[in-house]
Amino acid sequence: MHLPQRKALRRVLAPATAVIVMSGVLAAGPSAAAPGGPTADASTSTTGLVRTLSRVSSEAFPTARPQAAPLSVKTPEFQNDPREALARKRSPRPTAASIDAASTAPALTAPVVASSQIAPVTQGLQTSFQGLNLFDQRSANNGNQFTVEPPDQGLCVGNGYTLEATNDVLRLFRASGAPATGVVDLNTFYGYPAQFDRTALRFGPFVTDPTCLFDQPSNRFYLVVLTLDVDPKTGANLGSNHLDLAVSRTGDPTAGFNRYSLPAQNDGTQGTPKHAFCPCLGDYPHIGADANGVYLTTNEYSFSGAGKEGNGFNGAQIYAIAKRALARGAQQVKLVHFENTSLADGAGRVPGFTVWPATSPAANFAMADGGTEYFLSSIANRDETNGTGFANRIGVYAITGTSTLDTVTGTPSLRRALRPSEVYGVPPLAEQKQGPTPLRDCLAIECLPGFGPSSETESPLDSSDSRMQQVWYAAGHVWGALGTVVRVDGQIKTGIAYFVLDPGARPGAAQVVRQGYVALARNNVSFPSIATLANGKGVMAVNVVGQDHFPSAAFVRLNLDSTGPISLAGRGVGPQDGFSGSAFFNAPNPARPRWGDYSAAVTDGTSIWTASEYIAQSCRLPEFQADPTCGGTRTPLGNWSTRVSRITP
Repeated sequence: MHLPQRKALRRVLAPATAVIVMSGVLAAGPSAAAPGGPTADASTSTTGLVRTLSRVSSEAFPTARPQAAPLSVKTPEFQNDPREALARKRSPRPTAASIDAASTAPALTAPVVASSQIAPVTQGLQTSFQGLNLFDQRSANNGNQFTVEPPDQGLCVGNGYTLEATNDVLRLFRASGAPATGVVDLNTFYGYPAQFDRTALRFGPFVTDPTCLFDQPSNRFYLVVLTLDVDPKTGANLGSNHLDLAVSRTGDPTAGFNRYSLPAQNDGTQGTPKHAFCPCLGDYPHIGADANGVYLTTNEYSFSGAGKEGNGFNGAQIYAIAKRALARGAQQVKLVHFENTSLADGAGRVPGFTVWPATSPAANFAMADGGTEYFLSSIANRDETNGTGFANRIGVYAITGTSTLDTVTGTPSLRRALRPSEVYGVPPLAEQKQGPTPLRDCLAIECLPGFGPSSETESPLDSSDSRMQQVWYAAGHVWGALGTVVRVDGQIKTGIAYFVLDPGARPGAAQVVRQGYVALARNNVSFPSIATLANGKGVMAVNVVGQDHFPSAAFVRLNLDSTGPISLAGRGVGPQDGFSGSAFFNAPNPARPRWGDYSAAVTDGTSIWTASEYIAQSCRLPEFQADPTCGGTRTPLGNWSTRVSRITP
């Protein structure tokens, strides 16, 4: 029997028991910086390259195709991720020993954080329901799909609909959690052939990294993915790739979408600028909006060259798109491209990396300077040429004059600066609570033909590389959070560092007015997403996993003055048991366990909705041998699930 095609995986990490520490206001001036970093930050300004975004189709919301039944392992079972051919550097994951060895520089080492408690009563939780899971993903479109880890979650809520998108399916739910549509695979949604037609043996484009926005002023849903073109016969990467932006034709997402395609290879083809070392990849897209624009950001990697930074990386790209033109379905839409972003001060230049655009509740936008959109980034990662894995500054970006996106000749400007913050660093892998792992047990004894025998252990989870996660603008402040290494109760774990900034008149004047950490003794907290109402009351979605908790969906309520305990919205009932953490499926390379990549939080009226990955099922080897889906709760090669919740902050 042919073995499944090996899949090399992407990014990320996680941990869990509760810790929350709040720090006071960080004043401007020399005392604001943590030791070990400069305080004089320069604010620079640039204009962008004017381009055009084209509408390529207008499609009805697709009818969900039948799910495959029974679901079994096929050949090929995985699609080789075209991004794995890149010479990208993954920031090394620290251990307790490596942190102790670095303690000679105490200003830039794991922050010591006090543990909080898990809330005995989940205050504010109004609705919580099972979202999409790996069984939905693999069985969609008659089973013409691959097994995928991790899910990566897009979430947008409006007009009584909740749209959840993952790798690589989506579904509309009602506010109650009742499904409004069937499960639709993303290839079908965007008008592409199936991931893999198992009858014709043909590959479709590689669609990944969904992220979503509902914008109340324009009354539209916006869903963006990264699409890589592949050879339909072999699945090999062709080099061209694009951001596919679907915009609902009305405020009802079931009434259909206009699709826009933005080429991202930036090698001078298809109207792209010619960047050095390209064709390149527009990786890890994310979306934000202000009064005038929709903003997409990517990390640009060279497919075969050294890149602008000498490590295969060119820097983050920012695409500012005229929102009103998108909303009315214009054929050609003005776009301004800010290329190869970077930050600079007296200590040198830092390439932009995961420059996350802000989202706002309702119409709570920044209107100064002709309209302003904010972004945040971290600087602790190897992609940013940081060899220490620690930082005590964050990047603040602002596009001003966004109203010019509606004009023929005007263009907005990008300003950015580095600003002092609390210390944060690349987090470790997150251990899991021991529990049933039937796939691991199966591999040990070769209970399925061609799978094993293999020496396996329960895998830890990935906690990301301390890149900035979801950014929010509300109540005149910019909110953001990221995963960080922490020392809690004497142990090295993953925790959260969060930041609330007064953006000031320019990024160079921005200051952190509130910051702190969230951690949990004996456990890990990871993958934060913050959303806040216009009054500054907010919720941060997180994951919890560790010695006391199976991978769980959780949240923390917070505002400008206080931070609450950790509440569990969806308690995990077993460990993650997937192929990405398996020695067998990654050989000859080490196992590369996956989790998350990102979660989501959005506002809807006076509520905040969250979406996080968790493990909703558990079964043992005898049940798995009889039915590798364990009653339709998992697939043979993985068991991730998602949890969608509505919370009153």
